Amino acid sequence: MSMPKKLLRLFPAPSEMAPLRGLYLQEKLHLRGKSGHPFVYANFLSSLDGRIALEDETGIPYLPKSLTTEDDFRLFLELHAQADCLVTHGGYLRALHEGRLGNILQVGVHDLGSDLPSWRKSQGLAPQPAIVVASASLDFPIPESIQAAGQRLMIATGQEADPDRVRDWEARGYEVIRAGAGREVNGGVLCRCLSERGFNSLYLIAGPLMLETMVREEQLSVLFQTISLQLLGGEAFRSMVPGPILGIQGQTRMSSLYYDEDAGGGVGQWFAQFAFGGKRWNEGEV
Repeated sequence: MSMPKKLLRLFPAPSEMAPLRGLYLQEKLHLRGKSGHPFVYANFLSSLDGRIALEDETGIPYLPKSLTTEDDFRLFLELHAQADCLVTHGGYLRALHEGRLGNILQVGVHDLGSDLPSWRKSQGLAPQPAIVVASASLDFPIPESIQAAGQRLMIATGQEADPDRVRDWEARGYEVIRAGAGREVNGGVLCRCLSERGFNSLYLIAGPLMLETMVREEQLSVLFQTISLQLLGGEAFRSMVPGPILGIQGQTRMSSLYYDEDAGGGVGQWFAQFAFGGKRWNEGEV
């Protein structure tokens, strides 16, 4: 039997070895939110030069296999298991339907996270998190796995979304949340709407655009980032935050940093955690 994987904690001091398994579960993220103030967190995987994805010759983004590791995926699943609501988007559901991305909508469906359903039960969480799909177009399929798992599904869109498509989704029994003045979803409005529905722990698995609106609207609590210690290069690529300069909203404070010396192929990686919202740091909310 192989020894449990351990990481080197670089920050905060003093440095010490820590087990990989359970590293993010011990954060107890599901207990940090409260009524009216949901705890919002995100997780991104990037190369040392800031690439989260490359683009193929047709402009379709893809995740290079050299970036992915079992260690990173285990920690992703630990974050996933602590949410009472997952925030995703229509683009992911289209990519899932087309087979371009894997299913990350249910807890416990991957071997690396087979222990997590029992962990959720021990914490008093529902067997599966609810899901909200942010979409301007309202054009996406619903995976069969959502109904099979008995998950609550909501759809978030803007006030100017196509009214016919809104009525169609409502006729099919789905709640449509108006969370933005135009067609796009606004992060602040969405968080308020989800909080009103009793959700206190929101995990963003919705990509760069949702991360951007959550940061700009000062809703993001913590960003978890895995940084693979390799340079990808590539002329066409995606990074974590599109759009104009963020300014003060983009400023963070590092909470922790762990070093995984060999995550496969001799390449190491860092697991970093960044707190957002400087005005809350002195109030003990982050």
